[in-house]
Order: sequence, then structure tokens, then C-alpha cells
Amino acid sequence: MGNSSVKQHYETASKTGVLQLSDYKLKEVPPEVLNLSEILRNLDLSKNRISALPDDISRLKHLKLFNLDTNKLHTLPNSIVNMKKLEVLNISNNLVTALPLSFSNLSNLKQVYLNNNNLVFFPLQLLGLPNLEVVELSNNKITVIPTGMSDFHATELNLSQNQLSQISEDMHKAPRLKILRLEENCLTLDAIRPSLLRDSKLHTLNLDGNLFESKQLVSVEGYNEYTERYTAIKKKMF
Repeated sequence: MGNSSVKQHYETASKTGVLQLSDYKLKEVPPEVLNLSEILRNLDLSKNRISALPDDISRLKHLKLFNLDTNKLHTLPNSIVNMKKLEVLNISNNLVTALPLSFSNLSNLKQVYLNNNNLVFFPLQLLGLPNLEVVELSNNKITVIPTGMSDFHATELNLSQNQLSQISEDMHKAPRLKILRLEENCLTLDAIRPSLLRDSKLHTLNLDGNLFESKQLVSVEGYNEYTERYTAIKKKMF
């Protein structure tokens, strides 16, 4: 796309607060983007070649949706903490290995997409975020769901296609979790604790492609309670 096309996008964004710069072969965030800091609410920089975000990305303090899908990011700057109005963050299909500690202060986050990255550990920065709804962590290298999940407030968590062999013993205490996807991991039947089936709010638990047959789940204590929740939600849908 030519410069005239880019200029038109900036002019439109100055009126709408929405800037679309997807698939422009960008290697860095253009300085013109930061000049729109007082107006931008929605920024799409997906399908580029950006390897790092500048520290002054934090100037985008009114941003609510930030799409960085399919770039070359390894991490995020600590200054992201100043983007306090952020609600949706998509950094799928990058090279991210960890989140900055300051990430835990983004209290308005509702949706976080981190699938297809290089995460080895479950990001503890996601714990305690009060408005989380959807967390997407599929296709990483995470091996353990850590303790502390009683502070995990999302309603939907996708950890399929990781290397999970352990699930937190307090997973059932996640206060709002209703959908948990764990397909294609390294879980044995023993890793599925009765409390997860019996005492959680889960109505959808996907476990296909692990080290046991899904039908074996019937033998785990708490399975009946889980199926009651599953059946109840299906009845509401029809």
C-alpha cells in the first residue's frame, strides 16, 4: 500500500479513533500512531513484522483494543501498565516467552489472546485481573497450571496444544470459570482431580487427545455433578 493510503488511514483515525494498519510490512510502530494518542481507541497492527514495541507506546492511554496478531514480538514493555483502559489485547502468533510484571495492573482487561507463542509458564500476571472473560493460551509450551487459580477470574480458558502434565489442585476454585479446553496435552487420568469435576463451575471441559480415553472420565469421582452442569447449559441453549 502506498503512502497516500497510509495517510488516509491516519486522517480517518483522527476522526473515528480507529486505526487499521494490518499487513503493511511494518517493522516498528510508526511515530504517527503515537501522535494520535488522545483519540485512538482501537489499533490494529496485525500481520506486520514488528519485533518490539517502544516504551512510549504507553502514550496510547485511551486504547481499548490492541491487535498485534502475527508479528515478531518477544515481549511487551513494562510501560504497557499505563494503558489502563485496555480491554482486548491480541498478541497471538508471535514469539512471546513471558509477560512483564506490570501486566498484572491492567485491571480492565477482558480478553487476552496469547495463542501460538513460546510461553513455557502459565502467566501469573493473569491472576487477580478482575474483569477477565476470555484467555487464549493454546499452542504454547506450558507444562503446569499453577496454584493460585482461585484468583483467576476468566469464564473461558483455552490451554489446548500445550505440554500440560499437571493441573493446579485449586483449579476448582476459579470463581467464574465455565469453559476449560485442555485438548492435546500430556495429562493422565490421575491429573483430573475429583474436585475439578465436582466442585467447580465448569460446564464444558474438553480433554480429547491426552494420555487417556475421554470415556474413562466417567470413572472419576464428581463426573455426575459435572454432567449435570453440562446438561443444564445445553438445555438453556435449545
